[in-house]
Amino acid sequence: MKLYIDNGFLEYEIIGRGIPLLFIHGYPLSRMMWAPQLNVLSNQARLITIDLRGHGDSFPFEGIYSMDILANDCKRLLDDLQIKSPVVVCGLSMGGYVTLALYRNYPELFKGMIFTSTRPGPDSIEGKINRDTAIKNVYQLGAGFIADTMLQKMFSPVTLSTNPLLVKTIHNMMANTSVLGIVGALQGMRERIDSTPLLTQISCPVLIIHGTDDQLIPLNEAELMANQIPNSILLKITAAGHLPNLEQPGIFNDAVRDFLIALD
Repeated sequence: MKLYIDNGFLEYEIIGRGIPLLFIHGYPLSRMMWAPQLNVLSNQARLITIDLRGHGDSFPFEGIYSMDILANDCKRLLDDLQIKSPVVVCGLSMGGYVTLALYRNYPELFKGMIFTSTRPGPDSIEGKINRDTAIKNVYQLGAGFIADTMLQKMFSPVTLSTNPLLVKTIHNMMANTSVLGIVGALQGMRERIDSTPLLTQISCPVLIIHGTDDQLIPLNEAELMANQIPNSILLKITAAGHLPNLEQPGIFNDAVRDFLIALD
């Protein structure tokens, strides 16, 4: 389904009934990364997945995709769906940055929050340089180059050796992301603010999920969040890298289900 905004559109999907649960994907992925959750949790919650601008089937808007812009896109979708009750928001990696921006701007929106494979802090100087290099590379070599260079870092060694179909699926998902979407997201992540001071202000229950083999965002970032957020629990998933919801979907889904039940 499409939400038309700003001379373009965002693609989304909604399924199930119960408490609204908005899934926000990472970079440079799409709403399809949440397929194992939709298949299992739709009897537990009203599941909403969105393709952020420039990703998946959404329109490739030009410009910088600041985390506030992406958060406001999510808010506009919830408003369009006439969702009035508080929601649970689950963001992975860049989706976690968007979740933090959404909470900063609309704290009353939240009933609960699930951070997956993410961090609260801004890019380091080295990180900003790496973003700029990636922008140059995607302009010159295309999205396929980004997919090729990121692929090995997305997964646990266990996943790489035992689940080639998943690895191929994620490669294709990244390679099919628009160049404008990749550039806009890289620019937005490069310029994002430090959300660490926000952590102690989060008043809703929070579930933090992190793979022990995450090569892109180390586990200590999740531990930092758990130490700072008052009402939070941390689940460390072994044999999972940056995509624990796909690498160990059973463990991930059970944790989300238990979290939702506890919110009732």
